[in-house]
Amino acid sequence: MIERHLRPRVLETLADTRVAVVLGARQVGKSTLVEQIAAEDRPARMWTLDDQATRDAATADPTGFVAGLKTPVVIDEVQRAPDLLLAIKVRVDRDQTPGQFLLTGSANILTAPRIADALTGRAEYLRLSPFSQGELRGSVESFIPLLFRGDWPQVESNDVGRAAYAEIVAAGGYPAALGRADARRTRFFDGYIDTIIQRDLSTIAQVHDRANIRNLLFAIGSTSASLLNFDALARALGLSANTLRAHAALLDTLFLTMRIEAWSTNLLHRVVKAPKAYIGDSGLLCYLVGADADRVARDGAVAGMAFETFVAMELRRQIAWQENAPRQFHYRDRDGREVDVVLERRDGSVIGVEVKTAASVSPSDFRGLRHLRDRLGERFKAGVLLYTGPNTVPFGDRLAAVPLCGLWVGTR
Repeated sequence: MIERHLRPRVLETLADTRVAVVLGARQVGKSTLVEQIAAEDRPARMWTLDDQATRDAATADPTGFVAGLKTPVVIDEVQRAPDLLLAIKVRVDRDQTPGQFLLTGSANILTAPRIADALTGRAEYLRLSPFSQGELRGSVESFIPLLFRGDWPQVESNDVGRAAYAEIVAAGGYPAALGRADARRTRFFDGYIDTIIQRDLSTIAQVHDRANIRNLLFAIGSTSASLLNFDALARALGLSANTLRAHAALLDTLFLTMRIEAWSTNLLHRVVKAPKAYIGDSGLLCYLVGADADRVARDGAVAGMAFETFVAMELRRQIAWQENAPRQFHYRDRDGREVDVVLERRDGSVIGVEVKTAASVSPSDFRGLRHLRDRLGERFKAGVLLYTGPNTVPFGDRLAAVPLCGLWVGTR
């Protein structure tokens, strides 16, 4: 059993909060995680709303269903009966003992205002993503804390080139997709997308033509790691911009896609404020664009998109269990300077991460990182360019090129 780095965070939440909610896409391991916690850490009865009889009971009389539960209790896939959350609110308002309810959801229930408002101050929401590379290797990644200390991983004599990472990127982190050959992985994602669009979508919205949702997912896949341009996507798909915005929000709610907002400060002007849109897992992305590991290794256009998506999502996964968790952004200005990932902590400290699929780098590759460093001064702690070369190489004040595997290996 692969240990999830989020597990200690869930236990911390249950120790001082009445309701803990683990959110994430289907098939990322939420049920397995809460089953472990209920069996080994905090004994609890588990109910799943994927079970028809349980769902019928919870939907018909949510107040009565909750009233009949002996806490602590685990309820899996709570988005399938969202009125349960209102009944839970009433119960935990009467009894403020921490750790009463551990819930999971495969749709982001925070997007339903009446639900989010009902549980304000009563629940903490945690995000479980597909496996990170550290989880797959049994180690807790130190990449982000290291950069905020003004340092970076030291890697020597690593394998060189895109081919060294192509299978890792193409496989992604979905538990059921890992270990499958390309054709079998494709079959898994075929069924996965069909299940979500044909079944799960109806639990959060009424959509007239679900084919439009599917087409939009594939369209975002073809532009993953690019600025989100609703007008261009609407024209390409023959939809109104407002309809497309609503459909894109549904894909975000189902955790299939993710938007990374633009970062700016009054010290930096002429910024491009559009968010970037990403597919939430590089393995899912490769499925959507029809790419296997061999194509990731040899096709520069696919590799660039897939590698940046991989890095952005790996950092997102690491942030989820950080004690001093930063917020994630991207940066681009109208003079063409950009940084793929900008992380900022609450104290204002900033780090930057650029992604390049080549095995060599030059000073010009650090243009965006140097710009942030020079404008932010001491707020800028470190900037790293992740590449496919063999060694960590310093590139001046607080800047370095680091092999891609430095995301999950390497020490200082």
